[in-house]
Amino acid sequence: MKLVGISGAIIGTKTAIVVNKVLEEVKRLDPEIETELLDMKEYDVQFCDGRDPSAYTGDTKKVIDSVISSDFCLIGTPIYQASMSGVLKNLFDLIPPSALQQKVLGFVATGGTYQHYLVIENQLKPIAGFFRSYVAPGYVYVHDDHFNEFREIVDPDVLERIERLASELVFMQKRLKTEA
Repeated sequence: MKLVGISGAIIGTKTAIVVNKVLEEVKRLDPEIETELLDMKEYDVQFCDGRDPSAYTGDTKKVIDSVISSDFCLIGTPIYQASMSGVLKNLFDLIPPSALQQKVLGFVATGGTYQHYLVIENQLKPIAGFFRSYVAPGYVYVHDDHFNEFREIVDPDVLERIERLASELVFMQKRLKTEA
């Protein structure tokens, strides 16, 4: 089984840190699960222009192929202007709808205010519905205050939510795999 964690940010490190923390927890729960961090700032991805996803080349093709080859995904985004990042929206536009169909998805988000945690409920979960994905019931929203000066997550409640999300992802994926 392969879990791809997507950090939908091209600046900063907090989103990638949170995504990676969940991936580490998944590996702790089940070392046999292959994990991959797809940090979007490391790729030069083209804007979606409506062509068939298989027609893209270079980094864009690598990113699309990585999502398609995953068994399940963890999606992370910073919150900008009460919305997901444009980078993540572009990725959703690039991948074919079948890429996430009947796959388990988990969500994390980072933000500078406490008011934006509902972006996951109001924007990301409906997109998962469009893709016909299964969504882990929990999610993690991390505020700037949850990090220390070394960019480590130190809030015990956030760390507990990370553990719970990782557990939900592993449980749901294993159950689906067993049922299939």
